[in-house]
Amino acid sequence: MDEQQARKIGARLRSARRQRGMSLRKLAELADVSVGYLSMVENGLRHLDRSSLITAFTEALHIAPSELTGQPFAPVDPNASAAHEAIPALRLALMGITMATPPDRRPPKAPAAVLADHVARANRLYHAAEYGTLAAGLPTLLASLHAAVEAADGPARHELLKLLADAYHPACTLLLKNLGYTDLAFIAVTRAAEAIAELDDPVYSALSGFFHTHVLMSAGSPTQALAQATAAANALEAHLTSPDAHALLGELHLISATSLTQDRHRPGNTRAEEIRGHLVEVADLAGRTGETRAHHLNFGPTNVGIHQVSLNTDLGLHGAAVTAGHNVHPEVLEEAPGRQAAFHADLGRSLARMGGREADAVASLLTAEEIAPQRIHASAPVRSTVEYLSDRQLPAHVARDLRGLAHRVGLPL
Repeated sequence: MDEQQARKIGARLRSARRQRGMSLRKLAELADVSVGYLSMVENGLRHLDRSSLITAFTEALHIAPSELTGQPFAPVDPNASAAHEAIPALRLALMGITMATPPDRRPPKAPAAVLADHVARANRLYHAAEYGTLAAGLPTLLASLHAAVEAADGPARHELLKLLADAYHPACTLLLKNLGYTDLAFIAVTRAAEAIAELDDPVYSALSGFFHTHVLMSAGSPTQALAQATAAANALEAHLTSPDAHALLGELHLISATSLTQDRHRPGNTRAEEIRGHLVEVADLAGRTGETRAHHLNFGPTNVGIHQVSLNTDLGLHGAAVTAGHNVHPEVLEEAPGRQAAFHADLGRSLARMGGREADAVASLLTAEEIAPQRIHASAPVRSTVEYLSDRQLPAHVARDLRGLAHRVGLPL
């Protein structure tokens, strides 16, 4: 790197820092360098030619590396990379685990209470969008649960089968779906269905239908997804004997509405009318249940509001989506940062399509990323929206923010 290039990079770094309203000391602290070193870089007296330092500065300033160097390089998200690096082991676990694993392949049996804690933790990690940590721990958890099931009988086996189903979804199935491994998500939901079949529990059978619907939508089959959700809801209607069952019925109505937004074979007016019918049902159910964590999900008034934003966004009713968002307080779901991020991402997607609201759209997408970066970095709709916004005329500071986000989601703008 020559002296002229060093001066250009230093000037760009100083400009970005000042635009963020950040002092030399604050940026130096965030990037883990000395104030003296940073001052020399900004004045072109030190060459910024180490990728680790470039990354440190750009992450602290939330900009793309090209904002400093003029040359983009591959995005680095160690947490997202960790999730994908864990997939081969999880794939082998899903392929190799059956309900009749040979004794010599079984891991040591863990107490049921310990396993329950581990299942609860796995689902917390999913809702927190901590995908790397979750993916790394799932193979051992699933193997331990299968071993415990095989060693038990009677009521103990029954409870362990429920734990096994709860480990497969949402933690395993929706993790794989969100990361783009639809085929593995199908294997996971099928493994769960094997355990649920032995339970002979109508509520858990409906739960299996709910997660099958998710996978079918991810596979691009909204018609089959809707049929699956409808069948599960109809079967559950005869077994509404607990608040958890009512919450699950609400989730089935929401996933049915989501399936309808993707079903292009239905006329638009028909889809909108059917979706409104589902929303009437869920409003009544949410009023009855309040906020819940039934089956490691988040049914309740807040999640219904979040869905009103996403459903209108997917229908192209962007003004209605933004209006619906005014009444939603996603922070109520404090144990589900992933759902909070989904709300802000969908709001951003709608704002992006409303003339003059592009800056608000970028702000919403950045809020979503701040809450649950791994979820947002894996989101195809977010990447599509970032691409769309990149072709719009934006104020300089907004464009800079957008380029930073584009880099972090893997788009070469």
